Amino acid sequence: MCRMRAGVQLLTNYAKISIVPEQQLKDIVWIGSSLDDLRDFPDEVKRLVGYALHFAQLGGKHPDAKPLGGDPAFRGAGVLEVVEDYASDTYRAVYTVRYRDVVYVLHCFQKKSTRGIATAKRDIDLVKRRLNTAEADYKARLGRPGGRYGERA
Repeated sequence: MCRMRAGVQLLTNYAKISIVPEQQLKDIVWIGSSLDDLRDFPDEVKRLVGYALHFAQLGGKHPDAKPLGGDPAFRGAGVLEVVEDYASDTYRAVYTVRYRDVVYVLHCFQKKSTRGIATAKRDIDLVKRRLNTAEADYKARLGRPGGRYGERA
């Protein structure tokens, strides 16, 4: 049904319009070489990781994001990983959503291990170190009035 009112066409009973308030995105901070490493991934993998990080920025969890195992330090720390197989290779991106207004990307890498699906100890150790860096960075930013999150830490 369509009618005119004061020169404006009004559509009724065809569509409902809802106005969704603009949602504040969490900032993303790239720890160490994680951004450069992600840039080396195939485009299809970069798209998946980007989409998963966008979910995290909105406060959600991408369906492919799973809690990272391999170390008790990650329990309850909100450390997630996205795993994508592409052209017989496996790519992983690890990030934390532990902090209220920022997502820290801790590590992006191509899995090199030939022993099953477990994440290599060197990668787990690197994630632990970078998680500590993220925590220190977050605490330092809390001490700065109005401090915004930069691109790198």
